[in-house]
Parts: sequence; structure tokens; C-alpha cells
Amino acid sequence: MKHGLFITFEGPDGSGKSTHAEKLKQWFKNKGFSVILTREPGGTRLAESIRKLLLNSENSVSPITELLLYAASRAQHTQELILPSLKQGKIIISDRYYDSTVAYQHYGRGLDLKTIKELNTIASGGLTPDLTILIDLETKKSLGRLKNTRKKDRIENENTAFHRKIRNGYLALAKNEPRRIKIVKSNNEMSATFESILSVVKDFIKKQ
Repeated sequence: MKHGLFITFEGPDGSGKSTHAEKLKQWFKNKGFSVILTREPGGTRLAESIRKLLLNSENSVSPITELLLYAASRAQHTQELILPSLKQGKIIISDRYYDSTVAYQHYGRGLDLKTIKELNTIASGGLTPDLTILIDLETKKSLGRLKNTRKKDRIENENTAFHRKIRNGYLALAKNEPRRIKIVKSNNEMSATFESILSVVKDFIKKQ
């Protein structure tokens, strides 16, 4: 791909997006593409350090501090990894990007949407994902999955009402940007969910 391809995965905690992002990376790799799987917050040494600060359950982080740290992580991630890789024609798959900030900091925390969008534009350098796959799952089910996983981080430990706001926020984002954000319902059968993701990706590539 001459100019690269930027795909992001979004969804509530426990939706399975990280697992499917890894599976999509392997699918592209098996097809012979040069592909990088990254994540937010994180993706570079500095951004990963910020991630540890943000997700540590022992830290008490104010909503505005949280917003600014996510923006700082994104700025470094975009400039150091994403943009150079896209210029090299690589496929970038990111487990979360700026839609997460809108979902969590606006819909979840109640911060001003205009401020968040302005910060997102600055941090991303105006870069927009080519395709965003939103893995949707009912809040009760997603939280149920988290109970059976590793120790939960600071965000995952938020109450049910918070996580419900996140899901509703994501659905609102998808409604506003249906051409970029494609909703894939998380199925009990992981293979069925991934087949739906592949269908979305293949359809997108055909139209390019």
C-alpha cells in the first residue's frame, strides 16, 4: 500500500477488541503485508510510561489531568510511530485512538467536547483513522468478562454506570460517523466476531 493504512479498534473494556486487533494483525501478516500493532495509551517508550501512570489503581487522577496525559501520550505515539510508519506504506492497527478520549473523557467524565476535540486535533496532528472498528457489547457482559481476567486497572475498576456511559458514547460516535466507524457486535463465539470484522475490512479495502 503506497500510503499505508490506519485501522483503529475501539470498544468498552472487556469487549475483546485487543484480541481481535491481534488476530487482524496476523491476518494481514499472513497476506504478506507489513503491519504494526500498537496501542493507546502507549506504543512508544515515553507513551508506555504515561500509560503506567494513567492506569495505576494507586494513583488518584483528576479528569483534566487524565485528559492531558492521554493527549501527551497520543502526540508522542503519532509523531514517533504512526506517521513515519504510514509514510513507509505500512498498515497500522491501533488498539484505541482518539475516539477513546471522546468516549471516556466526554461521555464518561463529562468534560467539554469542544476542548477534547481541539486537544485530539493537536495531539494527532489532524490524523484521522481510515477505518475504525467498534466492538460493541452490552455493559453487563463486558464487565462480566473483566471479572474473569487479570487484575483490573484504574479505568476498569470504575462503576457500572460509568462503563454504561462509555458504551453509549461509542454508539453515539458511530452514529455521527457511519462511514468511518463500523459497529461489530461481540459474539459469544470469537471466531464469528472475527469473521464479521474481516468482512468489514475486506469491504473497505475493495472500495479503495
